[in-house]
Amino acid sequence: MILIRKSMAFESQSLKKEKKYSGVFGDVYSMAILPKELELEKESHPKFELRFQLPDLIQPIREFSRTREVREFLSGALAGAMTKAVLAPLETIRTRMVVGVGSRHISGSFLEVIEKQGWQGLWAGNAVNMIRIIPTQAIEFATFECVKRAMTSTQEKWKQAESHKVQIGPVSLNLSISWISPVAVAGAAAGVVSTLVCHPLEVLKDRLTVSPEAYPSLSIAISKIYKEGGIGACYSGLSPTLIGMLPYSTCYYFMYEKMKKSYCQAKNKESLNRPEMLLVGALAGFTASTISFPLEVARKRLMVGALQGKCPPHMAAALSEVIREEGLLGLYRGWGASCLKVMPSSGITWMFYEAWKDILLVQRNSL
Repeated sequence: MILIRKSMAFESQSLKKEKKYSGVFGDVYSMAILPKELELEKESHPKFELRFQLPDLIQPIREFSRTREVREFLSGALAGAMTKAVLAPLETIRTRMVVGVGSRHISGSFLEVIEKQGWQGLWAGNAVNMIRIIPTQAIEFATFECVKRAMTSTQEKWKQAESHKVQIGPVSLNLSISWISPVAVAGAAAGVVSTLVCHPLEVLKDRLTVSPEAYPSLSIAISKIYKEGGIGACYSGLSPTLIGMLPYSTCYYFMYEKMKKSYCQAKNKESLNRPEMLLVGALAGFTASTISFPLEVARKRLMVGALQGKCPPHMAAALSEVIREEGLLGLYRGWGASCLKVMPSSGITWMFYEAWKDILLVQRNSL
């Protein structure tokens, strides 16, 4: 009896030990004895965690905003906005006279606009003009400064290198690019780039200025232009615009830099004061406008010719049409109004641009 009890106690203890290493799989009555090592591995699975960390963009954006190019971009935008806010009435009169709408005289055109549309008519299209001029001037000045620096640096590296020579028999040719003006190249690039980006806004501005009855608001103008010709209508007159912009922009920037440098050398000074910037900028605008004005007349005719029911097929046809109808003097119709607008606009723009550039670049250097 005592042996039987000891045997049952031994069996119960062995069952308890087996239960410590047992697991239940499938049916609740099935038992399997697992090794201790496997049981420990089963209980100690590592936890899987997935973490995402967004990059810190504040510091790169802050550093980018402090670059010279961004400061020059902002200077151009502010200068353009302030100039157009003051000179919008002259822009309205100039556009009307160039395209042949209304009176042929500046005073008569002023009175005509006021009688028909009131004083607000002098600012017709000014909203889109402000929208247009801010990116245009910003892109133009930033491109000019960037290309000028790049071109100057390229010329210096080219001058230091000695491999730019071509030997043809006894003749040795030195390929030099020192004769190319960095200012002229930068001015041409500035005009082309800003025109390609902002030309649709120029088309909108001209439509709102010349035909406020047909295009009473910006939204209606966009809708009508798109219905008439789709996206292509927004770039109507792009080719003549580029042809006219190239000589104007090249001459404009070249004359400003040349007169600025010559004046500083003659007066033995490092920089111009604000009134001198105003005068030099006005003279640069006057010279550039006078040289390229016939192309400006042809460009405006092509851009708004559809409104009058007659649109020349190309710039040469527009120029010949003007000469045939009005003679050679017709190529300079509205030149007085254009100079009246371009000279103060150019002078004020350069004055504001140089002032904002000094403020922003000095602030950048002090940070």
